[in-house]
Formats: sequence, structure tokens, C-alpha cells
Amino acid sequence: MTDYLYHYPPLYPGILLKRYKRFFADIELTNGEIVTAHCPNTGPMKGVCSIGSAVQISKSNNPNRKLPYTWEMIQVNDTEPTWVGINTALSNQIIKLALEKRLFPELGEYNQIRSEVTYGQDKKSRVDFFLSHLESLSNIYVEVKNTTWAAGKLALFPDTETTRGQKHLRELMALLPQSRAVMLYLINRGDCTEFAPGDSADPVYGTLLRSAIAQGLEVLPCRFDVTPVGVRYLGLAPCKF
Repeated sequence: MTDYLYHYPPLYPGILLKRYKRFFADIELTNGEIVTAHCPNTGPMKGVCSIGSAVQISKSNNPNRKLPYTWEMIQVNDTEPTWVGINTALSNQIIKLALEKRLFPELGEYNQIRSEVTYGQDKKSRVDFFLSHLESLSNIYVEVKNTTWAAGKLALFPDTETTRGQKHLRELMALLPQSRAVMLYLINRGDCTEFAPGDSADPVYGTLLRSAIAQGLEVLPCRFDVTPVGVRYLGLAPCKF
């Protein structure tokens, strides 16, 4: 296939034995070897961390790394097996590639993409992407959220209480209407076709999101198909509020 937006390095299949201390996962490889991999996901990984599930891990050649392996994805749903990308460190990398390829026409025209730009009332926060156009006074602030929790075909964010996520919503709201503010949810699994806020996990976040939308916040729930080869963009998911 030639339409992969992001290509994974060579991956090693295995089975998840346990996840502990948030950053560690013991995995049994197909040759029987048991390795400890870095888990690049600080959240609870609700619904996508079942012991005994198939996983894929990458291996770094950096001799200074304490854990050479990184947990990249896990397979869920026995009736419709689906790979879910759990490496949150890749989220912004994938979205930057998509922005460079202009895969989101909803954003309109821009000719400059900047990452980690300082913003917010106290100027201590950094927005994931700042898009601008030399001939336009309308700047676009884009915040990215990795989304893996699902209820059937419905992708949900967040999967736990997130005061940091609440702060991001408030800071994006403060930009309106002088600038465009966009919350982009990277749905890191191909089996979800709709999106909604995870009200049962964080009702405050859900209330803030609805209020922000009413004030002009733009929401882009972006569907991605994840395979051990790479990641493909599938388009936007309709929102259910």
C-alpha cells in the first residue's frame, strides 16, 4: 500500500503479560523471550490494556536506553480484531505529517506550521500546532488529543479525569473569537466511526467542551487506521453530543 501517512519501523509481535508503574509492560515475544518494554502512555488506557492481548513493539538501537523496546500498539475486539495505537509520543508526529500534506481541508489555507508555540493567559502553556497565513490575520491554534477509548463504534475522550485537558479547553476558549481554535482528536483505531466526549470519565471536560463549541471552538475527530505497517487517515468522524 502506498497511502500510509506514517510508517512504523520493524515491529516485533508478542503477548501482553502485564503493565505496571504506568511506564512498564512485560511482553512475551513469539520466540518465548520475555522483555520489559517502555509504555509511552501515561493514562489508564481504558478498554485497551487487556492481559493476554496481541501487541507490537519496536526496538531502539540507542545503546544508552535502559529499555530498548517500546510498546507501539495492542489488538482489541475478538469479533473484529483491531489494532490500537497507544504510543502517544507519535500523535503529534502523525498530525504534523497530515498538516504538511494538507489532509484536513476543514482548516483552510495556511503556509506556516509551527509546533509547541507558547500561548495562554499566563504564557506558560504550549499549543501543539500554530498555523498561519501571510495574507490572513486569522491564526489557527490546534490542540491534539490521542483517543483510544471506545464504546462499540463510538470513540470517547477523555478516558479519565484530566485537569490538564480542562485547562487546554479554557485556554482555547480564551482565544475566541479573535483567532480560530481547534481541538483535534486523533482516533488511534480504525473501528470507530463516531466521536463523543467521555462524560462518564470526566463530566467537567464534557461540559467545558460543549460550552467551548457554543463559543466557536472547532472540533475535528480524525479517524486513523492502525496496522503493524503504518497509519492511514480515514477522514472525520461525526460528533455525538
